[in-house]
Amino acid sequence: MRYQLFAMFLLFAVPSFGQNISKYGHAPVAVNGRIELPHFGDKYSNYVQQLESGETTIDYADFRNSFLESDQVFKKGMVYPGNSTVYDSLRQRIPVELDKGKYQRVVDLAKAMLSIDYTSLYAHMYLQKASAVLGDTVTRNKYRNIEFGLLASIAASGDGLSCATAWHITQIEDEDFLISVVKGEFMGEATVLSQQNKSIDSTGGATPKQNRCDIITVHGTKRTFYFEINKMMQLEMKMLGFKEE
Repeated sequence: MRYQLFAMFLLFAVPSFGQNISKYGHAPVAVNGRIELPHFGDKYSNYVQQLESGETTIDYADFRNSFLESDQVFKKGMVYPGNSTVYDSLRQRIPVELDKGKYQRVVDLAKAMLSIDYTSLYAHMYLQKASAVLGDTVTRNKYRNIEFGLLASIAASGDGLSCATAWHITQIEDEDFLISVVKGEFMGEATVLSQQNKSIDSTGGATPKQNRCDIITVHGTKRTFYFEINKMMQLEMKMLGFKEE
């Protein structure tokens, strides 16, 4: 199933072209056509600098996790929806520019998104596709490789068919992106019929502390998807001031 999923990524992620700052937010990022590199001296910062230099062969699963472990995550805001952040406003502006055919503006907005969160699937997707339209093959290839590296790391983490074999994600918007790929279309948000959150152990039984997953049934597919959110829950507990046991 995980390889079928990645095949769908390749099929749909290539031709499709989508449509109050929280207390953890920050001042607006300049939309200046440049990606501002993080300089925290941590694993996330090192990965971003490596990728920007063109070295795209990295451990993408570790890279995604490193974002949640970096102080950079506080520049984006909470990883859960419900608060409006600078990143959210940038992402919401892109479909407007697409409708106007302003692809250079899309490139600039996507780079501003990456200045906040370089693990963003949406930002890499928008950037590589707008660059392709503009005829910038070098940029298109670079960010396409990064996008697919991120996608492949999720596909390799499980088959998404149960909590025990759920896809490992680090942000809620990853769920939206993957569900859109599986449906064969890109939407602003996934249409969710039902959502649950529970703890499981390696055999699928309920436990109070171990693996946590989101269970989402999507309208129009009659399919249920399972997303493992351990790292997200750890970050939430950290933000709320709880210590790990």
